[in-house]
Amino acid sequence: MENVIILGTGCAGLTAAIYTARANLEPLIIEGSQPGGQLTTTSEVENFPGFPEGIDGFMLMDNMRKQATRFGTKFVNDTIESVELKGDIKVLKSAGKTYETKSLIIATGARPRLLGIPGEKEMWGGKGVTTCATCDGAFYRNMDVIVVGGGDSACEEALFLTRFCSKVTMLVRRDEFRASKIMGDRAIAHEKIDVRWNTAPLEVLADDTGNMRAVKIQETQTGAESEIEAKGFFIAIGHIPNTSFVGDALKTDSDGYIVSDHASGVHTDIEGVYVAGDCSDHVYRQAITAAGMGCRSAIEVERWLAEQPITA
Repeated sequence: MENVIILGTGCAGLTAAIYTARANLEPLIIEGSQPGGQLTTTSEVENFPGFPEGIDGFMLMDNMRKQATRFGTKFVNDTIESVELKGDIKVLKSAGKTYETKSLIIATGARPRLLGIPGEKEMWGGKGVTTCATCDGAFYRNMDVIVVGGGDSACEEALFLTRFCSKVTMLVRRDEFRASKIMGDRAIAHEKIDVRWNTAPLEVLADDTGNMRAVKIQETQTGAESEIEAKGFFIAIGHIPNTSFVGDALKTDSDGYIVSDHASGVHTDIEGVYVAGDCSDHVYRQAITAAGMGCRSAIEVERWLAEQPITA
């Protein structure tokens, strides 16, 4: 029986582990399919406080893991497939093992929804393809970039990129935005943004060094193909929270994000079960905000456990 189990080893999970371990709760982290989370695939992180010259994403997560280990966090390499959360004991099941815990912090993150086109994976992580303008926009200062997507997120990404980039081309599959009218109007009106309607990306093309040089596109109505030269390709077609294992055990929204109705932002609808990071936060999706949620969830767990009756 564990005092607290943490699912996920991104910024949220590892921060929660550091705090709960320092509170002598001896947390157990179940790592999941991607130890370290999305940041392990990021070549350089410039916006995490405390690193004025930036830091490699893998190194940042490795440092956080070492810090959590130093305070007594236990790690298990396993993936939870289902949960039973009603009652005093929370039961987690993987393919070959069952775990029991008094409290649970879910920090399983989210994964970007990708296009699945050639060149996308090959130029991911510092070579031109990304899903976060806030994270990577400054790397493309005075360069031409492309944003694919037609929703609010795509418009927000494109508008943000105009602060750095010389030109932002938006590829929209339909003849109108799915975004709210105000966001769509802002994108259309901006002098740096060129909206290409009825246009789909077919392939991300590399130069001789393996970095992105252009995107092959197709006009959906005519089938005509061409290329747009650019150094950055920002995919903004949404994220998928890693919450399928929850089933109907917790309240989630229509997209699968775990819902917290509490002022803390980390309580779920079941006592003793908390959430942190991108599996709940579909607005900010930053390493530092995930870490903050990890801290809050750990403090809430510590307080909640202290209030529980002592059993023999």
